[in-house]
Amino acid sequence: MRVIDLTRYVAGPFCTQLLGDYGAEVIKVEPLVGARQDPGSAPGRDGYFFFSVNRSKKSLQLDYRQPAGRAALLKLVRGADVVIDNFRPRVMERLGLGYRVLSRLNPRIITCNVSGFGASGPLRDAPGFDQVVQGFSGLMSVTGTPQSGPMRMGVAICDLLAGMFAAYGIVMALLARRHTGRGQRVETSLLEAAVGILSWSAGSFFETGKSPKPQGNHHPLVSPYGLFMAADRPLNIAVGSERMWQSFVRAIGRPELAADPRFESERLRVENRAALTAEIERALAGRRAVQWVRLFAKHGIPAGPVLNLKELFVHPQVAARRMLLKLTHPQRGEVFATGLPVKLSASRGRPRRPPLLGEHTGAVLEAAGFSRAELARLRSQGVIP
Repeated sequence: MRVIDLTRYVAGPFCTQLLGDYGAEVIKVEPLVGARQDPGSAPGRDGYFFFSVNRSKKSLQLDYRQPAGRAALLKLVRGADVVIDNFRPRVMERLGLGYRVLSRLNPRIITCNVSGFGASGPLRDAPGFDQVVQGFSGLMSVTGTPQSGPMRMGVAICDLLAGMFAAYGIVMALLARRHTGRGQRVETSLLEAAVGILSWSAGSFFETGKSPKPQGNHHPLVSPYGLFMAADRPLNIAVGSERMWQSFVRAIGRPELAADPRFESERLRVENRAALTAEIERALAGRRAVQWVRLFAKHGIPAGPVLNLKELFVHPQVAARRMLLKLTHPQRGEVFATGLPVKLSASRGRPRRPPLLGEHTGAVLEAAGFSRAELARLRSQGVIP
């Protein structure tokens, strides 16, 4: 599968990285000026903002806003399977690169647009940035505590979800093409991705007509199920059934809590969560979190510490699942990357280092049929470097 990648920032590049990790030939088309503005990195030096969503790709520098550059891009489209962008919805049409144009050249082409708010509706032309959409989508309204009010998630969750859904849509379109022989348009957005995972938070609203409040670190429907303080640090505990509840109170040395009328049912434990949390944390104060995690494991109670990233990436479970990768980069030497979250027994992914800017410009265009004389002419026109 050959993917022409016109994306920037996070959502679109994350989509194409997912495809590239599993073998797609991703041709990242980058401008001659203003490419790779990487926060926190020295000028001219790629950093982890870029690395985190742009491995397993080839880099082609091409000014396709010029007529000669657009013609070169259209020539690439003839041999491609997918063209993806994350411009505002009508930009590709204004550039003469919309689905109708591309599908006349290549009826099998699949186009994908990742926008902020979607390709139709009153906000279709509004710029979409992750934190704005976290707020607009309702995600922030259920994240945080009653004291803090709405809080953003610690990662660009709307961007990343949109990238995942875009990859999912592209793969579905490729499967459909096997039956129809034709491509189609794929559209998603940060808003649609975020609304699409509201799950039981939306279900609670549909059921009651009331908007859920910030959920904090405790499950709104189950107790005890959340974050609790041990002697040295917090840990998460998930007591998900009545059987677990009986085992849990014995494990913490407080079997009398099972007979306490405030806690004798799931509903009452939720209603009296504050009192129950205080009782639990008094018991947990006698041991370190790691000791409690081991003890709870013996009793079949799900529990785990809150790791920071330094602790996470040295954990043996992360190593066992190959979720920390080391790649060799010609400028940076050894660089680290997160691993593949999906393992296939036969179709194993093969992540490759992020490309240097414009590294594959000549090779990609030559493979598409451009002669050396044509490449020289494109350079003289300022279309390629």
